[in-house]
Amino acid sequence: MADTSRRAAWEFWGAELKRRREGAGLTQDALGRRVFVSGSYIGQFEKALRRPQLDVAIQIDEVLHTDSYFERAWRELIDDKRYPRYFAAAADLERLATKICDFESMIVPGLLQTPSYARALLLAGNPLATDEYIEEKVRARLDRAAILKEAARPTYWAILHEAVLRVPVGGPAAMADQLEHITRLMRERKILVQVLPFAAGAFSVIGKMVTLMEFEDAPPTAYTEGVYSGNLLDDPAVVKHVQEGYDLARAAALSPEASLALIESAAEDYRRCASTT
Repeated sequence: MADTSRRAAWEFWGAELKRRREGAGLTQDALGRRVFVSGSYIGQFEKALRRPQLDVAIQIDEVLHTDSYFERAWRELIDDKRYPRYFAAAADLERLATKICDFESMIVPGLLQTPSYARALLLAGNPLATDEYIEEKVRARLDRAAILKEAARPTYWAILHEAVLRVPVGGPAAMADQLEHITRLMRERKILVQVLPFAAGAFSVIGKMVTLMEFEDAPPTAYTEGVYSGNLLDDPAVVKHVQEGYDLARAAALSPEASLALIESAAEDYRRCASTT
């Protein structure tokens, strides 16, 4: 799986290189001469047949005036230790996406998590970890969420199963903070969230987490995750099938307005509980 995920990310890296190169009016040979490799090497980079050395990625940024984009992407794909190997490629693609659609059946998606909620999840999965390790992982998760605050942020749409609201991760106060954070983002019109109620019954995505991502100049992808494993899917037929399952869940979910009311009600219940303990 890890190899498949990283190949998909490198294919996106190559597609972005081709787009930026053509936008600069350069042929593969012309760019190759400026970064001291052959034009055929540039073609292999663009097709993800060969991965460039770091110094080549840096030189590409200098020639194409891409503000260290290719260097940063290279470093994150090669040796970014902030994320598990199976998730690193998906985390990189999040920053390039124009639209992100999440489905979660039990926990709040990473892009929406507050520090206290993320910390409680990480401690649950790593009960013997040091404080330094936990805080490093919390910071990494919050760094990901920063894309929702940017002016050019992606369109973000999440479907949360009602169970997400009912599992008290971190206790009542942490849950109140977490749900209030989500409703604040909703009211600021930075995100769209719908709740799939218990009454909706069974759906193909129940019990799973799914992230669908769309890009300006690359095919859409889907990311799913299991126990210490993940799958970054880019086969068009497979992504279409995942999208169909997501659309079915969206059709059965509460409206954004009704979802907002339900999340606010759950937050109030947790806040009252926290104040009496």
